[in-house]
Amino acid sequence: MNTDDLNFAYKVRHALNERLDELPASTTDRLAQARKMALARKKAHVEVPLAVRVAKTELAAAGGGFMSQFNWLGRWSMVVPALALVIGMVGIYQYEQQERIADLAEIDAAVLSDELPLNAYLDHGFNAYLSQSE
Repeated sequence: MNTDDLNFAYKVRHALNERLDELPASTTDRLAQARKMALARKKAHVEVPLAVRVAKTELAAAGGGFMSQFNWLGRWSMVVPALALVIGMVGIYQYEQQERIADLAEIDAAVLSDELPLNAYLDHGFNAYLSQSE
């Protein structure tokens, strides 16, 4: 357990102990029985002999190149999709900007060439769109 897990466990224990005195006796008895059963099921801590630890270290050193390839692959398996997502989003943004520019250019060309009907100039939404796009 790291320190964050231990701190969390202490906070939970403290929060549970705050109201311990207010619990009914039947509840505390059941909790005590459950704790005894859990402790009975807990596996005993077994110390690993030094020879086994040395063998594991040597095995890791011998196969370190093989395992480091998987570590490298694991890192890139997260980076490549994220990079593809960012590139895709930038591409979509650029495409949408080009489409918007093309639409504005088409409207401007129609306004300058007087191909728009007279009702377009009388439409309040069109005037608002033209003032917004400038």
